Amino acid sequence: MLTAINLLNYLDRYLVPPLVPELERAMGITHAQAGWLWPAFMLVYMIAAPVFGSWGDRGSRTRPIALGVGIWSIATVLSGLARNYHQLFASRALVGIGEAAYAAIAPALLADYFPASARGRVYAVLNMALPVGAALGYALGGSIGHHFGWRTAFFVCGAPGLLLAATMVLLPDPPRGAQDMQFGSQPPEPPVRAPGPAAAVGVYLSLMRRVSYVLLVLGFAAYTFGLGGLGFWMPTFLEQVRGIPPDTATVGFGAVVIVTGFFGTLAGGWLGDWCLKRSPQGYLWFSALTTLAAAPVALLALTSPAPLIYYPAIVVAELLLFMSTGPVNAAIANMVSAYERASAMALSIFAIHLLGDVPSPPLIGHLAVTGSLARAVMIVPVALAIGGVIWLLCARADSRLARPALA
Repeated sequence: MLTAINLLNYLDRYLVPPLVPELERAMGITHAQAGWLWPAFMLVYMIAAPVFGSWGDRGSRTRPIALGVGIWSIATVLSGLARNYHQLFASRALVGIGEAAYAAIAPALLADYFPASARGRVYAVLNMALPVGAALGYALGGSIGHHFGWRTAFFVCGAPGLLLAATMVLLPDPPRGAQDMQFGSQPPEPPVRAPGPAAAVGVYLSLMRRVSYVLLVLGFAAYTFGLGGLGFWMPTFLEQVRGIPPDTATVGFGAVVIVTGFFGTLAGGWLGDWCLKRSPQGYLWFSALTTLAAAPVALLALTSPAPLIYYPAIVVAELLLFMSTGPVNAAIANMVSAYERASAMALSIFAIHLLGDVPSPPLIGHLAVTGSLARAVMIVPVALAIGGVIWLLCARADSRLARPALA
């Protein structure tokens, strides 16, 4: 159920890009106005995530997820009803509120369905929906929009979420910490906290004082910076720097992302769980080493002029990068208490987008204007190397702490 919702999450998120030409013609908007439809979603998504994270640690988790899925589905349908740019902008921003509820709380809920030793695979299956859902968003948005109009695309892709939202309410909400019991011990007792916003702020301040958690999130941000910059600019790089025809560059790189995302994410989940059996910091060591391995391969892909070299290098780099998706989320879930997991996930969402894939595309674009795109993309392997090194430091710092959940 949660994986199906995540698939719809990314489908709705990536529905707009293939519809941009039709939206511009229908509403008379510019490229710049169309370009703001993504930040409208992303900024609201980042801000709302900590709010829902705090909610998810204090009460029911299935109800706010259902509410979030319902909100973003209604917002997607409202996008199809928009009569002007301002209405479309507002509806896309509203999608961010709905998706924030799911993204912050769903991983915490899953942690109480599955034991710590299996969470790499669990989060890998959950996050496999990212490349598949994004691809479906492009494919369905473009196909339905071309044949039936952009309004129909929003209606068809938004309506199924209402059914998933209604079904989500029926999903059981297990006790927090139910899968963290060791040798028959009882789940952890809920912390005593004063009600109100101050308590929620206190949880986030507590997380930001923990060295291991901060290092993990900073490494995740550097990783997201590199992955986001690569994903945004690679089709343009292939076209303008390598001379690949536009259609071939876009479709070819899209196919690489789908295949490597699917197999890399699943393989990484299983391998991460295997590493966890050999070290309590197995998820971190695995994520660090695969990301460090991806950095020189990405550098080769961006510097070699030979197609027989840069095409395989792109595939290998993307495969290595997607392998970290499941293990790094599992590392966050295992690092914190069952009563602060949603908050930890929410703070991570806020930080990795604020420091990662929100600034990386415009920064690379600015560097390309002042220099060249070929040089600007060199920041990608540097960011990946930094992320891998930070995760190595995180694994060392975390190894000095006793974490009962993995004892």
